[in-house]
Amino acid sequence: MNLEIEQLDVKTAFLHGDLEEEIYMEQPEGFTIKGKEYLVCQLKKSLYGLNQALRQWYKKFDSFMVEHGYDRTAFDHCVFVKKFSDGEFIILLLYVDDMLIVGRDTGKIDKLKKELSKSFEMKDLGSTNQILGIKISRDKTNGKLWLSQESYIEKVLDKFNMGKAKPVSSPLGSHLKLSSKQSPSSEK
Repeated sequence: MNLEIEQLDVKTAFLHGDLEEEIYMEQPEGFTIKGKEYLVCQLKKSLYGLNQALRQWYKKFDSFMVEHGYDRTAFDHCVFVKKFSDGEFIILLLYVDDMLIVGRDTGKIDKLKKELSKSFEMKDLGSTNQILGIKISRDKTNGKLWLSQESYIEKVLDKFNMGKAKPVSSPLGSHLKLSSKQSPSSEK
C-alpha cells in the first residue's frame, strides 16, 4: 500500500476555541488603561496556557472533522478516518496542533487541506519525513515504511550525560540475522 503522508501545523490553534464559561484576566502589560488599572478583561476566546484551551480547541476541530464526514476511531479520538465510495480513504492524525494526513489519492488529500485552511490558519509542511521526534523513512518502490526514534533517544541520552555510554548487547543472539521478510507488514 503506497500511501502519501502530508504534514500540517495549525497556527495559533488555541485561539480557535470558544469559551463556555466567563473568564477574566488582568489587563495585559502594555495594554493597561491609565487610571483604570484596576479593571479586568473578559476573555472571548481561549488562550495558550489556559486550562480550558486544549479541550476547546479539540472540540472545535472535532466538530469540523465530523461535519466533513470523518469518523473518530474508537481507539483514539485524535485519529479521524473517512472512507470514500471509490474505495479510497483518508486518515488524519492530530497531536495538539500538528497533524498528518495519510491516503493514496493526492486530490482528496489536497481537498481536505484546502477545507482545513478555510477554517483554520494552517502551515502546509508538505510530504513529511519527521514528526514528534519520529523519523519516517520510505521505500515507495517496494511499499515499505520505517519509523525510527534514534535521534530522540540520542537527545535523551545527551540530556542525562549518557551520550558516550557504551551500549550493552541485546538479548537476541548475535548469530541470528533478521531480514525484511521478518518485519511486520500488512497483507495489502
